[in-house]
Amino acid sequence: MGRVTRNDIITAAERIAGLVEKTPLIETRISGQIVWLKCECLQTGQAFKLRGATNRLLQLSGEERKRGVVAFSSGNHAQGVAIAAKRLGIRTIIVMPSDAPVVKINATRSHGAEIIFYNRRTESREAIAHKLSEESGATVVPSFDDTAIVAGQGTVGLEIAEQMPFPPRQIVVPCGGGGLASGIALACPDAEVAVVEPEGWDDLRRSLELGDIVPVAADAPATLCDALQTPRASPITFGILQKRGVKGLSVTDEEVKQAICFAWREHGLTIEPGGAVALAALLAGKVKPVEETVAVLSGGNIDPDLHARIVGEG
Repeated sequence: MGRVTRNDIITAAERIAGLVEKTPLIETRISGQIVWLKCECLQTGQAFKLRGATNRLLQLSGEERKRGVVAFSSGNHAQGVAIAAKRLGIRTIIVMPSDAPVVKINATRSHGAEIIFYNRRTESREAIAHKLSEESGATVVPSFDDTAIVAGQGTVGLEIAEQMPFPPRQIVVPCGGGGLASGIALACPDAEVAVVEPEGWDDLRRSLELGDIVPVAADAPATLCDALQTPRASPITFGILQKRGVKGLSVTDEEVKQAICFAWREHGLTIEPGGAVALAALLAGKVKPVEETVAVLSGGNIDPDLHARIVGEG
């Protein structure tokens, strides 16, 4: 298993400087307490994923760049890899679930990536990606099970520490496979970190409680949070989060909708369901806001009609 250190994150920040946006950290108020919102929904590609993808692809050899890359994602990692690869002139194949939001499919295609669809209930995206890699020689770029990806995502934490008037005490992070959360946990070693998953897809919460990695149940319920439908954590991310004593939480679709409405109503921010779960946990009282609390808004790729319907109903 690879190991990631805070120095790796600092090096990643230097490597990707100028290729990713330094996203805003804005104030809001929840339950009478000032809370800071880290707006990765305003990143290039509308999600934090460009950070890890850029850090990973910049470390490919010249020969590896010629052979291309293959990734698997419901959309945000797909776009991050596609954007980074296009900038470097690297051919890209993305394995995406057939039920991925159209807005994410179209955005990924717009950056020149080839898309291969799969059924997330009956097929393994990892197996498909590795088969494509064997056939073409392309390098597999995982969405979180990779030390360079984790280091790149951890640059969000470095920015939070730089932008805060005081060191962050608590950081609440959306979680699928744990790449963003584990990177932030390493970047901000003195902050308490909580990870938030959709109800029924909270395998990392259960894994942390049990002390061992357990997968999402085969009959996991439908969720609005397509970006967080990760079947299981990786040893890399789980190991970091377990060592840091991170706690796991889950939120319902209704709580996610309330967070989407709050972000739009209070700040004019468009956030997708998966990107809203940390804010949802705070608004629902599942984690108490204290001084110097940060909620990461990890993505903003939501179908415009769905967003209009949610804020209209809210």
